[in-house]
Amino acid sequence: MEIVHLLRAVVVDLGRHSARFAQRNGMHPTDVRALIALMDASRAGEETTAGRLGAALGLNSAGTTALVDRLERAGHVRRVRGERDRRKVTIELEERAVALGWSHFGPLIDRAVGLLQGYDERELAAIKGFLTGMREAAAQEGD
Repeated sequence: MEIVHLLRAVVVDLGRHSARFAQRNGMHPTDVRALIALMDASRAGEETTAGRLGAALGLNSAGTTALVDRLERAGHVRRVRGERDRRKVTIELEERAVALGWSHFGPLIDRAVGLLQGYDERELAAIKGFLTGMREAAAQEGD
C-alpha cells in the first residue's frame, strides 16, 4: 500500500503543479487538460476535431465550443479548415502555447527524464507496465 499512497501523493502534487500553471496564465484547469490532449495528439500525428477533444475531456458540445473559443482568444490554438473537406475543422496548437507549457513543465519533465535514466531496461519495463495498468484501471473506473 505504500506505493499506492505514494502514487496518490504524486497525482496530488502534479495536480497542484498544473493548477499553478493555470492560475499564473489565467486559464481554467480544463484549458490545461485540453492543451495536454492536443499536444499528445500532435505528438502521435493525429488530427483533433472539436468533437474528439470534447470526448477526450468529457465535455458536451457547448462546453467544448466555449473551451476552444477561450483557447483561441488567448492565442493558444487555431481552428483549421480541411483542405479537401472544408467542413472538417481541426484544432491545432499555436507555438506560443507549446513554448508556454515548456517554460513551466519543462524543468519537471527534465527531472523525470533524469530520474528514469537511473533505471535499467527491466526496471523501466516494470515502471511502464505499472503506470499503464493504473491508467487502464482509472479509465475503467471512470466508465
